[in-house]
Amino acid sequence: QVQLVESGGGEVQAGGSLRLSCAASGNIFSIADMGWYRQAPGSQRELVATVNRGGATTYAESVKGRFAISRDNAKNTAYLQMNSLKPEDTAVYYCNAAYPKVIYWGQGTQVTVSS
Repeated sequence: QVQLVESGGGEVQAGGSLRLSCAASGNIFSIADMGWYRQAPGSQRELVATVNRGGATTYAESVKGRFAISRDNAKNTAYLQMNSLKPEDTAVYYCNAAYPKVIYWGQGTQVTVSS
């Protein structure tokens, strides 16, 4: 069983920055593909960014050039650096860890961007 704990959410004004962290329990973090998703009220959960076990990254078009996903295998932690935040980035952000046969989710952290 792997537990994921997100942190770093909060309220920020438009144009500001936040850094989300996702800490994973256990000692098999390095083989997981990590992802950040978000869900705004009344909307479906959507993919924001991923970083695979080899370090390759992908981003949703809406966050390209503003967000950066990274991972530190020594700390069992994935990060999402969010810059130039917009009100439409307001959502609950969830961390996801995909292992070969199972996927885990964190509990989510709220990000609110005010105009």
